[in-house]
Amino acid sequence: MTLHEDYLRDGYVIHPRPVIPDDLARRAKDGMDDVLAGRYETGIPPQPSYWNPGDDPNKQGKVEMPQLANSAIMELVSHPAIGRLAAQVTGAKRVQVWWVQLLSKPPVSTESGSGVSVGWHQDRQYWKTWKEGSELFTAWVAVSDVSADTGPMAFVQGSHKWGLLNQGGFYDDDIEVQREQITLPPGETWCEEEAIMPPGGVSFHHCLTFHGSRPNRSGAPRRSFAIHMRTENSCPVAPSEGTLAQFIHNTDYCPVVYNAGGPDSPPLG
Repeated sequence: MTLHEDYLRDGYVIHPRPVIPDDLARRAKDGMDDVLAGRYETGIPPQPSYWNPGDDPNKQGKVEMPQLANSAIMELVSHPAIGRLAAQVTGAKRVQVWWVQLLSKPPVSTESGSGVSVGWHQDRQYWKTWKEGSELFTAWVAVSDVSADTGPMAFVQGSHKWGLLNQGGFYDDDIEVQREQITLPPGETWCEEEAIMPPGGVSFHHCLTFHGSRPNRSGAPRRSFAIHMRTENSCPVAPSEGTLAQFIHNTDYCPVVYNAGGPDSPPLG
């Protein structure tokens, strides 16, 4: 089967080999450290975020639009290899980045014995800024080794076919209890697959695919970037100012990473 067929069947694709060069993955990881420390190489801060410099280090590190603050992160976000692979996976003719999140999952605290989980959720429940039917997906790029003990992201196979259930939530702490509270459509089953990958590896998931992750027990942070993307078949609800789509007309911030039609193709909506 092709990557596109896998994506249509499962709602996600996990690429088994690095897509981003080792050197760039290392530089983006260093850039992540700078952003988390409040050092903004470009002089431009990220967008208002869940996590800010000085916050509890045992809290999920989640920073919005970090590529504004660091050139290595921007280089990773705009890397053409991600765009080409995204097009293979989704069947898109054009792919644009429209939002990015830095994600640093801390290891389980030695003091409390507790760790950070990411609750089961569908991205689309948070993305009201896009019109119904818009083709939206995420490239999740690892810049550290993501093994089973790091609390890797897990996808629920075929859940993108269930429609928007409006159940679950990113910030729910007890992922096991939360799972029992999610009501599946009749005849459907819950089957998970973890995204195990090396630095530079990438997974792609549909905006309706349920996903989440368990605590990181590796002893070191699990580091990644969630690069939210759209195809040519997408359009924001107008106006987009003040929403997650506010930068889509600024390709310095939200680059077009794949364009089968060439530079003269019509702009995205």
